[in-house]
Amino acid sequence: MSKTDFTRRTALCVLPLVLAACATQVPSPPSAGSGTTPAPASIATPGTDPLPPPLPAMPLAEAKAAFVRDTAAQYGVETAYIESVLAKAQISESIIAAMSRPAEAKPWRDYRPIFITQARIDGGKAFLATHRDALARVEAQYGVPAEIIVSIIGVETSFGANMGKYRVVDALYTLAFAYPRSGDPAKADRENRREAFFRGELAQLFALGKETGLDITTLTGSYAGAMGWGQFMPSSYREYAVDGNGDGKRDLFTSTDDVFASIANYFVKKGGWMRGAPVTVRANRDANARDLEPESLEPVVPMAELAARGFRPLVDVPGVQAATVLKFDGVSGPEYWFGFRNFHAITRYNISKHYAMAVYQLSEAVAGRENPLAAVAEGQPGA
Repeated sequence: MSKTDFTRRTALCVLPLVLAACATQVPSPPSAGSGTTPAPASIATPGTDPLPPPLPAMPLAEAKAAFVRDTAAQYGVETAYIESVLAKAQISESIIAAMSRPAEAKPWRDYRPIFITQARIDGGKAFLATHRDALARVEAQYGVPAEIIVSIIGVETSFGANMGKYRVVDALYTLAFAYPRSGDPAKADRENRREAFFRGELAQLFALGKETGLDITTLTGSYAGAMGWGQFMPSSYREYAVDGNGDGKRDLFTSTDDVFASIANYFVKKGGWMRGAPVTVRANRDANARDLEPESLEPVVPMAELAARGFRPLVDVPGVQAATVLKFDGVSGPEYWFGFRNFHAITRYNISKHYAMAVYQLSEAVAGRENPLAAVAEGQPGA
């Protein structure tokens, strides 16, 4: 979760710096009655931070030696321990393959059914009922609705049923030192920066182990190195995970109290979540209006200007001063939505507008306010 990303989940999967699990690469969705749970959706560490500086070119042995030296100096981890862990790390071709197939690249009409299913809605309602009291406490403290937290966990790990099968060390090691280069000089800078991002996360993993006492060699997660119920990258785990039950630990693997509080803390501290504010609403587009192509998902265009350009909300949104226009390729044609500050907050978990909309629509269904499946069945362009 907690995440920060590359620039839009391209084929290179180079997020602006948090590679929120580099793209949600998932298999075809199981049927409602299937016992199969899809792979974790994305990495935890979304956002739109800039990529780190590119790494200097050097042979693998020198690069690993530099990594060991720098990590030991920066985080106070024993050199011998770092070397021993790297000596046992495995390069995984399946991780490389998974990283090259981002689900966010799919059009909305194909992406949506991966996460908006009756089985996931029912699972979310049951999960919310089971943890209602704990979620209510977190909502009261942070202002992040319980259904949003539940939806994040549902999209990321099917409510904790699938937190990833890859050794985190192997995932980060593979992406830091063995992800294949394209050979295209025009892509070299971004490929260098991608390696720098994952080497940074690998170093953060060693720091996390030192701080928490976790045995990092036993941790498993997504193909991009995200961990736990909410799929936090190591840097996000260190910065945004909190002790939700007061036991002195920050446990995102087995403590739902810590998981709920940490996701909410991430939304507030990283995403800028606004208590009680709207997330998104459908928009009408005048027939003669020109499509808008916003440079980012920041909600910075005044509502009056959007209206003058032919875009108006289907329902009143009192107090909202600015938004961004979101266009989706729906089952019945283009859909237009207004994205507000809290929609942008969800994209800090994973930069994709598709991801954020899936989280929102699932949360509405879990809360019993909307049935996105019924809307699609009736031929409507969205929920």
